[in-house]
Amino acid sequence: MHSQAITMASRRKTRGLMAAAALSLAAAFAAVQPVPAAAQARALPDFSDLAEQAGPSVVNIRTTEKAKNMGRGGAQVDPGLEEFFRRFGIPMPNNRSPRGGGNDDDDDVPTRRGVGSGFILSTDGYVMTNAHVVDGADELIVTLTDKREFKAKVIGADARTDVAVVKIEATGLPAVKIGDVGKLRVGEWVMAIGSPFGLENTVTAGIVSAKQRDTGDFLPFIQTDVAINPGNSGGPLINLRGEVIGINSQIYSPSGGYAGISFAIPIDEAIRVSDQLRASGRVIRGRIGVRIAPVTKEVAESIGLGKPVGALVQGIEAGTPAEKAGIEAGDIIVKVDGHTVEKSGDLARMIGATKPGSKVTLQIFRPTIKSYKDVTATVAELDADKQAAGTPGSPPSSSAGKAQLGLVVSDLTDAQRKELKVRGGVRVDSVEGAAARAGLREGDVVLSIDNVEVADTKQFGTVVGKLDKSKAVTLLVRRGEWVNYVVIRPNR
Repeated sequence: MHSQAITMASRRKTRGLMAAAALSLAAAFAAVQPVPAAAQARALPDFSDLAEQAGPSVVNIRTTEKAKNMGRGGAQVDPGLEEFFRRFGIPMPNNRSPRGGGNDDDDDVPTRRGVGSGFILSTDGYVMTNAHVVDGADELIVTLTDKREFKAKVIGADARTDVAVVKIEATGLPAVKIGDVGKLRVGEWVMAIGSPFGLENTVTAGIVSAKQRDTGDFLPFIQTDVAINPGNSGGPLINLRGEVIGINSQIYSPSGGYAGISFAIPIDEAIRVSDQLRASGRVIRGRIGVRIAPVTKEVAESIGLGKPVGALVQGIEAGTPAEKAGIEAGDIIVKVDGHTVEKSGDLARMIGATKPGSKVTLQIFRPTIKSYKDVTATVAELDADKQAAGTPGSPPSSSAGKAQLGLVVSDLTDAQRKELKVRGGVRVDSVEGAAARAGLREGDVVLSIDNVEVADTKQFGTVVGKLDKSKAVTLLVRRGEWVNYVVIRPNR
């Protein structure tokens, strides 16, 4: 009996272990089972509703331009490629048939055709697109998704921001919803609708790669990896709420096709421009008359600024608000009305958005006194850029500083000082070694060394003689009309 009880207990224990093992195997099997397709679909954005909702607000824009310099027999080029050539300034191909074939006899004047995109701003027919889409066009044809076509009139175009507004005679149109760019996040899904290569209402999608991308243009761009190709220009960039948050404007591409980097104009900036274009046909911007450059980390540390913020003033135009306010070449503008200038491009945008005639308070850092000061300037209206002056002539030279810096310099004449509007400085007559590696060249004018102003070659030699040969030295250098800081590292 005792033996039988032990056997039964063992069997029960074995059955318990087998049941536990079965449960473990079932759990492991469940863990590796594929997730149902419906569950997967819920984890990814569905753009079908967005495309259906926003699609009717997107238009195709065809342009026709009389080819003023095209000889007879010029070949017709695909409209999508035409837009690409126009956008990036590439000469149009002029392939001619060896036998003189073609349809040129049908028209007295050959024409060039382009294609782009746009979107409806208001129900009464205002359409937003890129300025480069309508640039030079003699005729604009806007096609809606219902295939209706309208001749359009350009209300205004702003080349600096690449924004244009055109008008068609129609009512009851489906206008887009405008989104809040301030809420846009890097990594957020976005969608584009446009006419790449003339293929109307093409939908592509991707994510926001970066915000405030400064490409040297007047506006900071939204960078995405949405597929944008020639013909997409002027079309909307749309968030998952169906709101337009940008205008697709540029691509980075070594070949002319999509390469994974696209840029869109932020819609808040574009709306400000379009409001002015609709009101007066042009955009009015402010200016103070300075030439600016970025402040690098190396320069910021060497002049005592600390961190690389602000805009370096390279030069000042005569009679401008900056000159009247007492701003000098070499100053760093760090704030405008209390708002920090994080990078040099911010200054142009801040001043450009200020109404001409308004007063602004500029905080500057002046390296020669190593302190900050506030100045007040009355903003003027932006006008055409002025040409830079030439480099001054060559007076007798001095070899002061050649051994340590690699520079041979000479005094400026009174006439040269007057022409350059400087109190002092020395001209570079020859350059070698460390100075050459730093980028200095003959004709440059050295205005200061390590924040000490240099009046003439005598003072230049004195200052250089006191330098620590083991440390880098920072020179404020003028080239033409503009100045910049140059860091010369010791020979190693």
